[in-house]
Amino acid sequence: MIAKISSGKDTAGLIRYLFDTTKAKDHTDPHLVASWDGFAPDPGRTDDFAATKKLLVADLDLRVKQARRLGRAPERHVWHCSLRAATTDRHLSDEEWADIARRVVAATGIAPQDDPDGCRWVAVRHASDHIHIAATKVRGDLRTARHWNDYLTADRELAIIEKEYGLFQVVRGDRTAAKRPTRAEQEKARRQGQDKPARERLRAIVRTAVAATTNMEEFVRLLSLTDGVLVEVVYFPSGDVRGYKVASEDNTTAGKEPVWYSGSELAPDLSFPKIRARLEATGPQPTSQPGRRRPNPWHQATAATERIPQHLTGNDDRASQAHLAAFGEALDTLPLLAPAPIRAQLRDAAAAFERATRSRVQAEHHHARALRGAVRAMLREPAPRDGTALAMFLDAAILVAIAATRWHQLRHHDQQVAAAQQTLLHLQAAYDQAAAAPLTALIQRRPPQQTVDRHIHHIRRAVPEHAEQVLKDPAIDALTAALAQAETLGHDPERLLSQAVDQRALDDARSPARTLAWRIQRFSARPAPSARARAAQARSAARPEGAPQRPSAPAHETTAVSPLSPPQARRR
Repeated sequence: MIAKISSGKDTAGLIRYLFDTTKAKDHTDPHLVASWDGFAPDPGRTDDFAATKKLLVADLDLRVKQARRLGRAPERHVWHCSLRAATTDRHLSDEEWADIARRVVAATGIAPQDDPDGCRWVAVRHASDHIHIAATKVRGDLRTARHWNDYLTADRELAIIEKEYGLFQVVRGDRTAAKRPTRAEQEKARRQGQDKPARERLRAIVRTAVAATTNMEEFVRLLSLTDGVLVEVVYFPSGDVRGYKVASEDNTTAGKEPVWYSGSELAPDLSFPKIRARLEATGPQPTSQPGRRRPNPWHQATAATERIPQHLTGNDDRASQAHLAAFGEALDTLPLLAPAPIRAQLRDAAAAFERATRSRVQAEHHHARALRGAVRAMLREPAPRDGTALAMFLDAAILVAIAATRWHQLRHHDQQVAAAQQTLLHLQAAYDQAAAAPLTALIQRRPPQQTVDRHIHHIRRAVPEHAEQVLKDPAIDALTAALAQAETLGHDPERLLSQAVDQRALDDARSPARTLAWRIQRFSARPAPSARARAAQARSAARPEGAPQRPSAPAHETTAVSPLSPPQARRR
């Protein structure tokens, strides 16, 4: 059930509209279902409509006129609330609508329960699926009603009513959603032949610019170089930066002036202070050092993404919120790096997840440095041609969308849950397209059956809990091919499998064999451990239980190679 609340100056005009049956064709049988005292005159149930309507207006305005003589009447003294049921809801009786109306005026402060000085109000029903509540804001003691945040209080009461009456439960937000385009903005975009209003197009552009830059100067410069976008920095009198605003060249006023939007008007997390906080938490990108292998940013981004579900199961909500925001930035950049056939799906995924990146939880952005740094490094390198790196990332991203759904569900973030679920559908569609060619190429390198049997033995030993599920997976040939390739490069297949499973559980994977294949490929791209490293690993594995050993690195810092691998190979 949805409430729409507004204020006005004309009681008679509102009553005339509510009981009109000539201009408003959908108004049928208008009548009162409830009122402040249960005895208000009902124009819909009388032979003399005009006289009764005049009497009703006079009764509603009585206290307003009294307060006006004392100079205490509010200028906009009319309170108007419409309550509409969902199209799938059952037909509510007049008595049920009356109860709902009484609960709403009590919850909003218009007429608190058991308050003899509550405002005067009436509930009018002129259609089967909704009612209108008309009230005047002056109480019996001639004070103005205390109805601040009436929309929120009404919404909370309606959520309770929906459960009690067995009605459709509306997905509710937490006031962190981006502002929707107005009807005028939508009509203007339609006249111009644009698929989206300027506000939404600018929001997507600004989000992508934030994800692609490392400081505010670069952010403003990138926006200024974007075709069709105007950007202006706003300063305090002291000369310090106050904020920024953007406009689209094709969106002007009647006087041909640009229609400007500040960052906060585009979305709460696009205000200047919040963008600056995110960029300051990104940190400078590491420079390559002579003689050391340069890390693959796609593999780093995938590894950081695979760790997000684990972060979301922790107790630090601010860190979790930071990882969700960073993942949203990664999705914003993917359409710039992906092949043309899947860009639309990735743009839709980024647009959907945008809502899931914000909540009332304040993010501590320094927790997500690894993913942000890897994403910016990805943008500064040519995109891989074979699609394997993109498929790896999308496979990890799908599990993040599932984990994000659960995280928001536990915190009752209804709109964010719906956004994460929608994101999952787009990511799965994009993954299916992106992974088709790399998987086919990998399966074509399937090793001889003798080698396959040996790797199946490795799978049973390293992945006992998921072995049967993995072996029945249609992608098992891709996994055995990846293991054979890793073995050729000098890696221990069983050790790689163990580390691949330890990095993240397979419970949510649609295809555990594919997920393991991508991880094995990513791990095997690193240098294989030397003979000395393999000997150290063997001694470590043979050490008796309880024997003293050197402190091990945190789980999120371990790699699929050796502890003796170069630092760059371990950093994610």
